[in-house]
Amino acid sequence: MWQTVCAKPATCNDIKGLHKPSRSSRLVSPILNLNHNLVEIHKMAHSLPPLPYPYNALEPYISEEIMTLHHTKHHQTYVNALNAAEKSYASAGTPKERIALQAALKFNGGGHINHSLFWKNLAPSAAANKGTGGTLKDGALKKAINETYGSLDNLQKEFNTATAGIQGSGWGWLGLDPKTKRLEIVTTANQDPLLTHAPIIGVDIWEHAFYLQYKNVKVDYLHAIWNVINFEEAESRYQDALKGSKL
Repeated sequence: MWQTVCAKPATCNDIKGLHKPSRSSRLVSPILNLNHNLVEIHKMAHSLPPLPYPYNALEPYISEEIMTLHHTKHHQTYVNALNAAEKSYASAGTPKERIALQAALKFNGGGHINHSLFWKNLAPSAAANKGTGGTLKDGALKKAINETYGSLDNLQKEFNTATAGIQGSGWGWLGLDPKTKRLEIVTTANQDPLLTHAPIIGVDIWEHAFYLQYKNVKVDYLHAIWNVINFEEAESRYQDALKGSKL
């Protein structure tokens, strides 16, 4: 995003600093270019993605009321706040103003990223005769789960234990380490996105994701949600992650 702007293209110096910049190129602050780029980015405002299923499709494991509020209220709030923060960042005139906006960008940007992954991460349940949710078919992901954890049941137990142990709010993840290409269980606090691994499966452990149905019994929610995990989406993410994608 840092670039040299030249009055005459023929005298433009490359950005690696191999030559001394001309006087005309030094007159343009990189901050101006940064802000210009951010203004262009903001024109493409974030929006709430539609759910790939009806609000009642995940019942009885996740209620229609929870899904409606979670999607239209909570996720929408993150989207609105992210757009507002990016707009403020684009018009900020000093480094101090931009630094002051970092927390809002991280929290709301993470909330938007995490929830956009979460909705696709779920599917109507096979156990409820509504779809394929909760069914892990033979394939590369199942093989990796069995090699790493011994079985899907063992993965679920380890995942639920780690995720239930989050203090306050956060997310539980099954991710692929990009260096070792191995599956690992990871947790993130608040709305922090998963940056160290490629997300394969993510579970929201904020109270708004379960409290209306499961009250304060997080373990019951964590046990139930595996009935609506979209393992077909997880398989696709796993295949992409092996090729280098971090989503």
